[in-house]
Amino acid sequence: MKKIPSAAFYFCLVTISCSKSNSAPAPTTASYMNMKVGSSWNYEQINNKPPISASIFRLTSINKDTTVDAKSYHVFTNSGSGASEYYRFSGSDYYTYQSLPAALGGIKVENLYLKTDAAAGTSWPQVYNITFNSFPLAVTVTHTIQEKGITKTVNGINYTNVIHIKTGITVGGIPPASLVTDIHYYYAPNVGLIENTSKIDLNYLTIINSTDVTTRLKTAILL
Repeated sequence: MKKIPSAAFYFCLVTISCSKSNSAPAPTTASYMNMKVGSSWNYEQINNKPPISASIFRLTSINKDTTVDAKSYHVFTNSGSGASEYYRFSGSDYYTYQSLPAALGGIKVENLYLKTDAAAGTSWPQVYNITFNSFPLAVTVTHTIQEKGITKTVNGINYTNVIHIKTGITVGGIPPASLVTDIHYYYAPNVGLIENTSKIDLNYLTIINSTDVTTRLKTAILL
């Protein structure tokens, strides 16, 4: 049986859980995402594993759309990673588009991360079939609406009508007890993501990795 190298494979799990020109450009606003050019969000990201550390990054909506698989995405820049992020929405469905690390073949995946018209308790799985060092893997990401219409306070700001999403990750061939995930996202109207907590513990064969990261919105300029 082939063994899965640890570092890059684990990075794959974290990347997927996070988580971007057409003649018909992407819409400029959506109920749970503001895509107006010039809008920006300042986030604080905290690594809760010792040594505890924190960093700040800014997400900015820029004057650019891009086409992927005949779908129009609006482009955002991330000051922390220096990379672009891609978002779109279709009706009440919200998507991101991201590339996996080159070590995993660099394939691109679309993530349906939010369904605003679905009832609490609704789940939707997404399967990504990837090849990692000639080793085929089926990674399933399942989003579940835990709560709707709640009030949540983040950095002293009260947000209403918030949707709470819980995300689970499974990998074919890895026992559930060896991969434990506890991932939560909170989205507010017009603002988008206000908080994310991601805990992933993997203990399989020679792979032992653990992450515990919290991302919170500090301030936003919404045009």
